[in-house]
Amino acid sequence: MDVAYIFSESGSSRVPFFDYDKPLYNFFINRGGKWDKTRSEFVLDGNISAEQLCRDSGNPTNSGNSLGVPCVLIENQSTVPKIFGFLDRPWKQTAVDNQPVHRPAPVLSGLPDKFPKHWEEKLEIELRARKYSRNTRLSYIYYNRLLCQYLQKSPEEIKSDDISGFLAMTEKNMEYSAATMNIAISAIKFFYKSVYKNDIVREQRRPHQDKRLPVVLSKIEIKKLLMTENNLKHRLLLMMVYASGLRVSEVVRLKRQDIDIARKSIMINSGKGRKDRYTITSDMVINALTDYYSRYSNTGNCRDWLFEGADSNTHLNIRSAQYIFKHALKEAKIGKPASIHSLRHSFATHLLENGTDIRYIQELLGHSSIHTTERYTHVARRKMLSIASPLDTLDDGE
Repeated sequence: MDVAYIFSESGSSRVPFFDYDKPLYNFFINRGGKWDKTRSEFVLDGNISAEQLCRDSGNPTNSGNSLGVPCVLIENQSTVPKIFGFLDRPWKQTAVDNQPVHRPAPVLSGLPDKFPKHWEEKLEIELRARKYSRNTRLSYIYYNRLLCQYLQKSPEEIKSDDISGFLAMTEKNMEYSAATMNIAISAIKFFYKSVYKNDIVREQRRPHQDKRLPVVLSKIEIKKLLMTENNLKHRLLLMMVYASGLRVSEVVRLKRQDIDIARKSIMINSGKGRKDRYTITSDMVINALTDYYSRYSNTGNCRDWLFEGADSNTHLNIRSAQYIFKHALKEAKIGKPASIHSLRHSFATHLLENGTDIRYIQELLGHSSIHTTERYTHVARRKMLSIASPLDTLDDGE
């Protein structure tokens, strides 16, 4: 692990441990740590103080008893963590208040914010200890603040029935989809189980997911879309999403070094779920890339991000990529309710129609479960094309 987080609570210590690291694992085992498989963390009794554990872990010595792994100590009654072993310093203490925490604007106008800052800070620390992504951290903070703001109660005052009423409100008044409601439940459940230590959300049932089929463009529509787009940069971006089945967040973060022209493959670094994967690309994309590199090689483009934003130090914004697609869709006069993600759907569907094994498609898309990929079987036309409508067989007799 890059950093060890130790939570000191009521005579014991907890160490969340989500990345296997043999030396650090043995370090806590040798100090009496007991592995909690359900919570993926070590639990240590009070025989060794949490601060001593941090000093041993964070401060490299010649004795071999410590590891030189930076450590953050969070004590139960304090919102001020102690930091050990950073920048070769033995330890230092830093107030969380000095670290800016993103607080989304209140979402229900006119109602005071009832989610206390000290609970938000504890939630932030637990999420970081488990290496949750920035977007997940912001989302989890947002929904817990929304819960408290809507109910006008602090976390300590909220009961299980209150949460059911809150979820009913989000579905009725805010028109949340089942997927969004599930994210809200996960956020609230994480807070009460891992931070507040009272899982009042345990019995809360999750809503049924909407079973919507993906919007898929035909090959003729995709060809028309690409021919309509005259801007080389914009056309290349759309081509790459379709040719490789990329998510919009993946295509805007591509770097020149991620593309292997000789092998006609693209390396996706830290895709969804922080997973790396390889996917394919096409000869047409490689030809377009050659033109793109030659045109922009002297202007600062392509040195880092493949698709730079307005600031050459940042990549193209996701919303800008979405706008590029919407504009091309409008210019091509395609009336389907498609988004840039429809190009990824089309990639998977067209591969399936061409007879590609669904497990290869799963790997190219980076799906964790084959069930996610199987939805494309409902829109693929490979087998349906051989089925005749009964209207066309009326003259065949009985």
